[in-house]
Amino acid sequence: MLRILKITEATSAAARAAIAAAGAIIRAQFPGMPERDIARLPELIGNPFKYRFLGQLLIAEDAEARLKAVAVLLHATDLRFAYLDIISTAPRLMRSGVGAALYERVREEALALGAEGLYFECLPDDPALSPDEKTRRQNMARLRFYERFGARPIIGTAYETPVDPGDTDSPYLMFDGLGRFALPDAARLKEIVRAILERKYGDRCPPDYIRRVIDSIRDGAFGLRAPRDHRPEPSPTAIPRLDHAIPLIVNDRHDIHHIRERGYVEAPVRISAILGEIGKLPFFERREPRHFGDRHLREVHAAGLVDYIERSSKEAPEGRSIYPYVFPLRNATRRPSDRSVLAGYWCIDTFTPINRAVYPAARRAVDCALTAAAAVVAGAPAAYALVRPPGHHAEHRAFGGFCYFSNAAIAANYLSRHGRVAILDIDYHHGNGQQDIFYERADVLTVSIHGHPRFAYPYFTGFADETGRGRGAGFNLNIPLPEDATPAMHRAAVERALKRIARHEPAFLVVAFGLDTAKGDPTGTWSNQAADFRALGRLIGGAGYPPVIIQEGGYRVRTLGVNARHFFLGLAAGLAAPTPRRRLKPRPDATPGPQELEWRTAIGEADLEPIRRLVASTGAFSSAEIDIAVELAAERIARGPAAGYHVILAEAGGRLCGYACHGPTPGTEGRHDLYWIAVDPRLQGKGIGRALHDRVEAAVRAAGGVRLYVDTSTRDDYAATRRFYRALGYRREAVLRDFYREGDGKLILMKELA
Repeated sequence: MLRILKITEATSAAARAAIAAAGAIIRAQFPGMPERDIARLPELIGNPFKYRFLGQLLIAEDAEARLKAVAVLLHATDLRFAYLDIISTAPRLMRSGVGAALYERVREEALALGAEGLYFECLPDDPALSPDEKTRRQNMARLRFYERFGARPIIGTAYETPVDPGDTDSPYLMFDGLGRFALPDAARLKEIVRAILERKYGDRCPPDYIRRVIDSIRDGAFGLRAPRDHRPEPSPTAIPRLDHAIPLIVNDRHDIHHIRERGYVEAPVRISAILGEIGKLPFFERREPRHFGDRHLREVHAAGLVDYIERSSKEAPEGRSIYPYVFPLRNATRRPSDRSVLAGYWCIDTFTPINRAVYPAARRAVDCALTAAAAVVAGAPAAYALVRPPGHHAEHRAFGGFCYFSNAAIAANYLSRHGRVAILDIDYHHGNGQQDIFYERADVLTVSIHGHPRFAYPYFTGFADETGRGRGAGFNLNIPLPEDATPAMHRAAVERALKRIARHEPAFLVVAFGLDTAKGDPTGTWSNQAADFRALGRLIGGAGYPPVIIQEGGYRVRTLGVNARHFFLGLAAGLAAPTPRRRLKPRPDATPGPQELEWRTAIGEADLEPIRRLVASTGAFSSAEIDIAVELAAERIARGPAAGYHVILAEAGGRLCGYACHGPTPGTEGRHDLYWIAVDPRLQGKGIGRALHDRVEAAVRAAGGVRLYVDTSTRDDYAATRRFYRALGYRREAVLRDFYREGDGKLILMKELA
């Protein structure tokens, strides 16, 4: 993970430490730079009057606060331009993508300051100015780097004239219009150049030299150098023809979620970069996201997590974010009440924030993922949910890694109603969210290919020996790769993953699609390029399953869109190839009736999560009620019959289809309560609920019970529940108005068993 922090003062201990660390990087990368230039960093940042620039230090660091790159940005408020004084990565990170991420942030900051262009110096690639071949090759590489952002040398002036005749490598003056501004006219450019030379180099540039450079700037004589980096794209590829379009569902609310104060690379520009390129492909069909009920969320995530994110997002201070800083895990029964302290109860790291935009953006991403899944169920050959925030680090009861809800897991759980599912995570970082959510399930196979956790986030999961537990044993596959994995190694890992997926025989494939395996990505170390992504797409498209592609990581904005476009070119080629389709193999246990079920009253720890998921899936219970259902079952496990709670479970093929909990009413004779009855919504209307109740009633009669009580709500949306109980012979015993909340009363029903 990478974040870019901004420092605008030089007096605090943290600022002094950051400036010292930045100085160390600059010394290492520019050994010829005079020490006085490095020593003046505190004044450039903290004393705007001395140099007549408003300065800021930008530092890029990883999740462990290790400094990766630095930049010093100066703003001439009187002339409305920005000047990039220094930008440098740490040694051995020249091609890591960190520099590109930092320069993107520099451009963003320049725009935010109101600058009408960004200026800086870059050493020349002209043999007459840079005669040493090795130095000149390095200069050419830097110029190519900046040219990809639209920055080019200003030609037709005397700016690159050496101050001392005979000196070499006198720099070009570069101009970056930031995507909005053109090179100014001569009069304004003269003012800007004079400010740069006098304010920055006044102690080294004599007045007559400055005058000579200024006088060389004449209208019609200067301009931007023509682009020189004309590298063609990888071999031209014919666009495959598909019989049906691929639905494209874009999170139309993603851009409200942008964490500026800590400079995260998980930013809105990622979506526009991808859209700009895949828009060139004719086989996408844009569709609006549908809204799906919260039960899809609560089947996958703990109700408390969902409630915390929703409430904390609504209650967050305007314009501010809450970051976890205390992790109160030692006593889970004593949850803090303060929202910022409670954040650490639900979060796995210190850098994933909660603010007012989090829940609306993350909730809409869930709708996009479910819309894509529904499209594939309806017959689409594939579907693409282009979303942010991402989701694959969000676990059953924890968020983190900029992920709040596990979009891929929620889509997979939805698809599991229609057949077996496999998740293939090809993000650079481990898909710990899907692993945690499905670790004890056999109907959803989870596979993740990622950087080894000894060096890659999230560090604590993703090891090869994590293979599943209980019913899920053998249904989780991790393929961790080394830091220097090549595209061929990555492709071989995907082929291995697809072989395991084939043995699972899924009806659907969910792909957690990360582009951070790309060359130069600031959060990764691998080197996939456009042709490699095309090859990966072809492998996945040709596997024989209708894939639901859900966007995860990918942060090198300059290549993000091109890589995505080539992945989908390959995917479409795989889909169009004459490979046998494996889709929609029906589940043998998809629609059992009461006579096909297995019944049991013994319960263990492994049953708690299926009970929670089943109760949540009905959509009829609040988060508090879902928690109570699990608590009653846990109490029965802990204390046995002495708990006063008895359970009945209905299963088919090892999958929980129905659940009931009942017990004697304390302090009474022959009176019993039916605390809970729930049936998988896919199986409702098949008599399973009545069969559950019949078994409850028989157990109560055998225990000497003469009356059975049940509570339900008086709300209109519980009318079907009330009809169900009336059909079983219950009558109304009492109504407690506004019992649950205003307008929501408790209806007490009773059935005579004598």
